[in-house]
Amino acid sequence: MRTRLAGALLSALALTLALTGCGGSGGPAPTAASGAAGTGGPAGTDRVEPLASPGTPRLPVTVLSSGGRRTTVEKADRIVPLSGSLSEIVFTLGLGDRVVARDITATFDQARRLPLVTRNHDVSAESVLSLRPDLVLAETTTGPDEAVRQIRDAGVPVLVVAPARGLADVSTRIRAVADALGVPAAGKRLARRSQDRIAAVRKEIPAHADRPRVAFLYLRGSASVYLIGGRGSGATSLLEAAGAVDAGVESGLDKDFTAITTEALVRAAPDAVLVMSKGLESVGGTDGLVRIPGVAQTPAGMERRVVSVEDGVLLNYGPRTDRVLKSLVRQLYGETR
Repeated sequence: MRTRLAGALLSALALTLALTGCGGSGGPAPTAASGAAGTGGPAGTDRVEPLASPGTPRLPVTVLSSGGRRTTVEKADRIVPLSGSLSEIVFTLGLGDRVVARDITATFDQARRLPLVTRNHDVSAESVLSLRPDLVLAETTTGPDEAVRQIRDAGVPVLVVAPARGLADVSTRIRAVADALGVPAAGKRLARRSQDRIAAVRKEIPAHADRPRVAFLYLRGSASVYLIGGRGSGATSLLEAAGAVDAGVESGLDKDFTAITTEALVRAAPDAVLVMSKGLESVGGTDGLVRIPGVAQTPAGMERRVVSVEDGVLLNYGPRTDRVLKSLVRQLYGETR
């Protein structure tokens, strides 16, 4: 998965994925549960919720990419977002009918049937250009660099958006995309809606005497990749919003991700672990997770306290972040009011 995971991936996590060839009191719920953060409709669906009336794009506009490059957008009839997070924003702005391709991490229902323009997690410039896009939306982690340069050299505007690192980035990224698409008013409305929904979830978090310690584990059993998140993993903001402590950061892990060792896990002493659903599946579920050296020695492992959220939304920090937070809160504390 190329983004943050999240949504959601972050440069270090995207690098890890590229290398592996890949997406206390008041304590956690005692069994593993799969998060429903991706659910937006009837059971079994994974949908985004578009704004009812985004308005007509007013173009051309000139906007700044991450890093200060000026990008002029003349048309936005054929859009190619190169991450699941950016795809989610475009669709939720109500402009999904203009999207002509998807990145491998765009797995929600409305985007699922679009043609793929990534191989593993690398962008295929040829595939993108064959679709004659008016605008390509990318992250700073999008690569390889030669593919992005090839798209630009063909005369296609490429807007590069800074990666999401926490809740504070939700509105910033939504508005950056909306401005580039010529619908700034819709961007403001969607940013407000997203923040209001996040705030509503936070109000429902039950009071508890001790904040649960939660470790974010990135797992890819097929590639024997087992990492614990530290400062910069992208999970800290989400965990803190849920009233929890990022156990990796609290234990002194200054790198974004560190190989799991028994010593690192015992030092982190998590009450629960947060994982992506496909990662949990890749190690054989909770039974396989507790067989990873060190996990069984933690309070989380002893109590089998596992919080699982869909890969495609966990760290996106986009329009569905309230659902991610709600799923996390529900799994940590049980049903709220």
